[in-house]
Amino acid sequence: MTPMAERFIPAARFKADCLKVIDQMGRDHRPVTVTKRGRPVATVSPVDVAKTPSIIGALSGTVLRYDDPFAPAAAASDWDAAS
Repeated sequence: MTPMAERFIPAARFKADCLKVIDQMGRDHRPVTVTKRGRPVATVSPVDVAKTPSIIGALSGTVLRYDDPFAPAAAASDWDAAS
């Protein structure tokens, strides 16, 4: 699916209808260019959900060793909190 041409909206209207514009953009996946005095000043574009990485499984395969999970991470002599 190719995205349709982007829309242009004056800054004052964008300010007043921001949430409506964002909801519409979520439905039709068309970017919105905000203009001020007829000149483009910003572009708001929808997020491509397929490109958003998932946190689920992000660290999969990163554990190199798992000998004793209940052993202390450091020797007691490495800590100076009691001194």
